[in-house]
Amino acid sequence: MKKIVLILIMLISNFSFSQDWKYNFEEAKKIAETEGKDIVMVFSGSDWCAPCIKLDKQIWQSEEFKKESSEKWILVKVNFPRKTANKLSEEQMNHNRELAEKYNNEGSFPLVILLNSKGKALGKVGYKNVSPNEYIKIIESLK
Repeated sequence: MKKIVLILIMLISNFSFSQDWKYNFEEAKKIAETEGKDIVMVFSGSDWCAPCIKLDKQIWQSEEFKKESSEKWILVKVNFPRKTANKLSEEQMNHNRELAEKYNNEGSFPLVILLNSKGKALGKVGYKNVSPNEYIKIIESLK
């Protein structure tokens, strides 16, 4: 019985720290406004950009970031994969291009932007080889 309770607690805690990446910016803004949160928008080349892949493994997938982001931010991924196997729908690619024109016209990858719930950019940062907790502090300092 104790084992079953322990397993249930572990499963519930894992679900509570899972990431909920949004891919539609308008939807993310509505949620951010409703929940009173800022938005973390990530421009990524998930299958070709080495620093993007490192950022994903070292920061986005860390338990520290998952916990912090679920409490503070709405996450938006703006991905530009190159491999055919990872191809996005035409609609999603057009959406991502529009976001890049507005927020990433210099074409930086990875680029992390902190925005308010209205979509106003508060600050930007790229890849940093730091711990998840240090990266969280960097994002917080953009405000």
